[in-house]
Amino acid sequence: MLASVIIKTKDEAKRLRLVLASLSRQTVPIVAPGSRVGSGDLAAELIVVDDGSVDETPTLLDARPEGLPLARVRLDPNRGRSAAANAGAAAACGEVLIFLDGDTLAGPEMVEEHARAHGRAARPFFGRGEHFNLRCTRFFDDPETGTPRAGAEAQVRRMGAELAGNLVTREQVIERFDEVARRAHAGLYPGVGPRTLFEVEWDALVNHPGLPVLWMAASGHNSSLRRSDFEAAGGFDERLSINEHRELALRLQESGVPVGPVPGARTYHLTHRDGWRDPLADDSWERLFLAAHPRRDVELMTFFWRSLAADASIPERARLRTLPELAAAAAASDATG
Repeated sequence: MLASVIIKTKDEAKRLRLVLASLSRQTVPIVAPGSRVGSGDLAAELIVVDDGSVDETPTLLDARPEGLPLARVRLDPNRGRSAAANAGAAAACGEVLIFLDGDTLAGPEMVEEHARAHGRAARPFFGRGEHFNLRCTRFFDDPETGTPRAGAEAQVRRMGAELAGNLVTREQVIERFDEVARRAHAGLYPGVGPRTLFEVEWDALVNHPGLPVLWMAASGHNSSLRRSDFEAAGGFDERLSINEHRELALRLQESGVPVGPVPGARTYHLTHRDGWRDPLADDSWERLFLAAHPRRDVELMTFFWRSLAADASIPERARLRTLPELAAAAAASDATG
């Protein structure tokens, strides 16, 4: 089986360099794009989609870091996350697509776990791996050198002698990845809220298979599905640049391709202070999502997130804290019309 790892990136060359280093030490071979793979063998091709970067990303890719064979797709001007993922999928030759972000390290077994999960699955599914974050990097422009981001100079200075212990270097990623993994925390971003959301979603995936709202537990990176299912669904909705993965997962679920967990497929987000988009701060995506899917569970999605965040405007007794609770609330509402 050939898996296609699609990395979408924009202006994050210093982190992308480390991501590519993590892919150089996978437990499956990385082969030239489009390679033929023998029956029963596992291998992966790499496709990097540069979504209009204006930093040193093109130079980095020209240098073929770690000697990795990779295919490059350049979008100019940039077109957003969904279009970048779709462009990568269009260039892919693998049976399985694995989506990764340009600021997220791949654990050594990530590719193999996704590929084997699809190989042994009785039916097609949208695979969700395990997310961790490296909160130590959030003030750095360059995680290898500790160069601070603009405006974060004071926070970096306060690290003092602890600065070296917060760095993530190419040598660590390639030679001593366990050191990096030990510093990680559950959740895509630091904080109680992201960790809680990860735990709630993972619990639903592992302990409540078949739950009708599992599409909400889909992820935009460290995710996988068969290329044929992705193409049949029409890919990501390019009008969306946030929660596009959940919208695709909902369409897939409606066609009989549910979301499921891929234990052991781990990624580690090199966190940062800018670029994060709060889905509760801008509801433009929500209007598009609901217009495409006028369903009660879609209406309850942001209510659920606000419940987890202990929004003071939601009475304690009314809060939804698990996906089974959300599914029950949506079903009850549908039953009463």
